[in-house]
Amino acid sequence: MPTINPRAARLTIPGIRVFSNQVVQLEDGINLTIGQPDFPTPESVKEAAINAINDNQTGYSLNAGLLELRQVVADFFKDKYQAEYTADEVVITSGASEALDSTLRTILVEGDEVIITAPAYPAYASLIELNGGVVKYLDVSDTNFVPDINKLESLVTDKTKAILLNYPSNPTGASLTRKEVQDIANFVENKDLFLISDEIYSENVYESEHISFGSCDNIKNKTIIIHGVSKSHSMTGWRIGYTLSPKHLSDEILKVHLNNSICATVPSQHAAIEALTGAIDYPKLMNQAYLERRDYIQDRLEKMGCTVQKPGGAFYIFPDISFTGMDDWDFAVKLLEEQHMAVVPGSAFSKYGAGHIRISFASSMDNLTEGMNRLESFINSLHRS
Repeated sequence: MPTINPRAARLTIPGIRVFSNQVVQLEDGINLTIGQPDFPTPESVKEAAINAINDNQTGYSLNAGLLELRQVVADFFKDKYQAEYTADEVVITSGASEALDSTLRTILVEGDEVIITAPAYPAYASLIELNGGVVKYLDVSDTNFVPDINKLESLVTDKTKAILLNYPSNPTGASLTRKEVQDIANFVENKDLFLISDEIYSENVYESEHISFGSCDNIKNKTIIIHGVSKSHSMTGWRIGYTLSPKHLSDEILKVHLNNSICATVPSQHAAIEALTGAIDYPKLMNQAYLERRDYIQDRLEKMGCTVQKPGGAFYIFPDISFTGMDDWDFAVKLLEEQHMAVVPGSAFSKYGAGHIRISFASSMDNLTEGMNRLESFINSLHRS
């Protein structure tokens, strides 16, 4: 029999999906695993897609995406994040995941090392390894989930091709201050490597502002921004992401992208134009709810005995449950079995997430209240046993 790519054979189902797939089979299950906003896509965004379909805008667009959308993206980043890009430096992709995959396909050759902060979104390691790269984890579990420059320096070798950052972070919700962003930029400036910054949660920040690495002029020539409308406008299923990078990089990413998906779905591109213009303030509505939910969950978790770092962005919280004496995976399995409640074990985000669980608060307050009640009952039962 012919064999498949051993890199593909080594892939496993991510822990997020393992628990999500199980809990949806339970009639009374509470699912706090998925990063799926519980808000509808804005009405005007849906109307824009419907109008595009009715106008027969259902063929191919330019491979890089509709020029109007690329200009809207460039304007959005300039106005919101003081990051200067032209429409020719934007590539519209089939979601941020494809943006990241096309970027890695563009820059990696066999054996190249990519440094990622950990705990880390599981797909980062998978995509790096599928493209022949080697993952080097930068442990941020003991530095408030932000990179330590000395630790970062110790990981860089002559094989390092890129640093991949994700802020606000999935799974921790950690954000970076202006000084932290500049310190990293100053470090990268003197290194022969790329900076890939996944800023998909940039619109979901709370007390502080998001600082984009695209605004760091000293590293602009080797920075690639990953972004999209999935989280900001509750458009996960519309599959619109994009990259922003200087033209010498965007031209190369475009060639990979067009051989992968030709172009992003055209009605979705028209919807994204509306999302970043007429519905530009929609994230504020969601953030008001997320902030209330975050503070509620944080208070409940602390009263249960969990150590929790307050998330500055995204819609995840990453409590330490090691005080229970249980392994995080066993904890999540038993919680699902006994309370019909699903969370994600921290070790699903690399070994540096061990002892934690990830809870998504992109769910209704009713679900979160019931979920916290079940979690509290479960933890109390451990103390009694």
